[in-house]
Amino acid sequence: MSAPTWQPLPTGEFTGIDWSAPGAINGQDPYLAWAEADHFAGYRRGPGKKPPKWLPIVIELSAQAEVPALVAASRTAWLQIPRVYLNVPGLRFCSARVRPRFFDKLRSDAHLRSLIQRFELGLPVAPHTHALIDPCTPTSQPTPAHGLLGGKVLGLIDGGLALANSAFLDRHGHTRIRHFWRQDAYENGNWPGNQPRHREPLDPARAGPTPHDMGYGHELSGAAIDAAMTAYTRQGQVDEDALYQHLQLWDLSKPVNHGTHVLSLACGPGSPLHPVHDDASRADLVAVQLDWSNVLDTSGGAMNVSVLDGLMYILARCAPGAQVVVNISWGTLAGPHDGSSILEAAMDQLIALYGGRLQVTVPAGNAYQSRTHANATLPPNQAVNLHWRVQPDDRTQSFLELWLPDGAQDVTISVTPPGHPQPLPAMPMGQAGLWTDAHGAPLCGLIFPASTALGTQGTCALLALAPTFSRHAADTTAPFGPWKVTLTNTGASTTLFDAYIERDDVAIGQNTGARQSYFEDADYDTSGNLGSFVDHPGNSTPIRRSGTFNSLSTGQNTVSVGGTRRAASPSGHFALYSPRKPDPDAGRPERPGVKKVPDTLQPSDDNPTLWGVLGAGSRSGSVIRLAGTSSSSPQLARQRLNVA
Repeated sequence: MSAPTWQPLPTGEFTGIDWSAPGAINGQDPYLAWAEADHFAGYRRGPGKKPPKWLPIVIELSAQAEVPALVAASRTAWLQIPRVYLNVPGLRFCSARVRPRFFDKLRSDAHLRSLIQRFELGLPVAPHTHALIDPCTPTSQPTPAHGLLGGKVLGLIDGGLALANSAFLDRHGHTRIRHFWRQDAYENGNWPGNQPRHREPLDPARAGPTPHDMGYGHELSGAAIDAAMTAYTRQGQVDEDALYQHLQLWDLSKPVNHGTHVLSLACGPGSPLHPVHDDASRADLVAVQLDWSNVLDTSGGAMNVSVLDGLMYILARCAPGAQVVVNISWGTLAGPHDGSSILEAAMDQLIALYGGRLQVTVPAGNAYQSRTHANATLPPNQAVNLHWRVQPDDRTQSFLELWLPDGAQDVTISVTPPGHPQPLPAMPMGQAGLWTDAHGAPLCGLIFPASTALGTQGTCALLALAPTFSRHAADTTAPFGPWKVTLTNTGASTTLFDAYIERDDVAIGQNTGARQSYFEDADYDTSGNLGSFVDHPGNSTPIRRSGTFNSLSTGQNTVSVGGTRRAASPSGHFALYSPRKPDPDAGRPERPGVKKVPDTLQPSDDNPTLWGVLGAGSRSGSVIRLAGTSSSSPQLARQRLNVA
């Protein structure tokens, strides 16, 4: 078998960037480079299919720039920003839809280039690849401030929100959800169990109009929800099945929906045996339902646009004096973990700009035992081998991020695919390449820039793999098995690294063909014995539970919440899947600013045997049990709202 070799990255068909040119990958989003290299195949496109008409991105502006300056320097023919981003003076972050002309202007227009510090790719699937309705123009004004919610307001960004559930009604039987925005746009969407073959637009007379300040999706007011509930009330009872059919919320036919469970923990009335009467159980609600395509993409790498848009929508429906608590029970595994991702930095700035009137709660993550994180010190002239087990029958792409601190320019990375005795050539910082099949289609890509848009400290090398299985014979598939990744320090100074495998599991009710990959090592304790569920500092394995953390939850101003067991012995207090506080491996060297410990804790299991906590099912009166720190953070949101 001949030794595998790297091929250069192509010129982007959409961006026009020659990704193989010297320095082209530096400061860029490596996921955008990979998406163009494989013709957006990871987003259900591929060779022979045209690239998207528009790309969704999230932008961080330069230190002295604000959103109106970017609007003034651009044209809606090639850059479109939702009007909601004009509402917050001083804001340096926004989402946008861009055409290829945007990238041409970045190369030729020094003023435009000076305004944009970095940007990341969003989720390039319909409807996010179409133009916005009524985007910002230089003459646009902030949204008029009338009819906005005051007092205490709870916001939720999630999927599967049963808006007619009795848990979300007031004592008069009216909905407390004053504003509901769904980010999808089609009848035949990617909701659980559905496999769309054609796309028909949602009916705005049923799903609600498109909110003018967001430019996509559909909005229902509280009055519209109440009117629909009245129309489908039979003998004093709301026919929830018929109601959701009318509102084109077919996903709510499922008895279990994540967002409904989470919202009930944040603001529901409790159970008949344990009723709760507090401010949260009476508060006004603003709910954002993520496009199911976002939920389908459990890597979470493309949630930046959708979550930031959702947060801006919630704030735009609240009066200046409102006390707002927003819960976001979703997340990812990869990322810088130091709060410097664009989404985390944007949330931090919004919280700061609102001066104590906005709080955001986020879960610490559920992957503590998943073997998706490695950390090791690299002395001079030493190497560390990682064995990345990529599973068979994985119909989704897999990603490994290798994070290095500043000053690690002498580290090289080599990759040995399964079944190959020799590695691909070792790659130094500043280089990138593709390993392709006989037809030139990429099996994997390694993108190793000197700096990255994914974070502001050090850099990230991205190793991206094609799926290991497809039902279509023409699709390219990567080999499954152990991929050997070797980091070698060729310099004279000791450095270190963190490796994070991106999330690739299956969300509730979905059938995506995703299979979570993981690290393996002979020294990692998988015995299940007492003491085997935490890291021991003296253990030589590079695989570390400590540091496995939701990468949406490492900001400075958001509040991360870990999971505990409500009833357990002191030694069994923590949910096994949750990061711990304090950190059992706290003395291990880390990159600057890395966050590994939750800010606070809330129950996510009832006891060691009975995992999960009870919350509302999709239908009124139904109760379900879900485990995970997604159930911890809404409980903290409730507490924060009560004392706001």
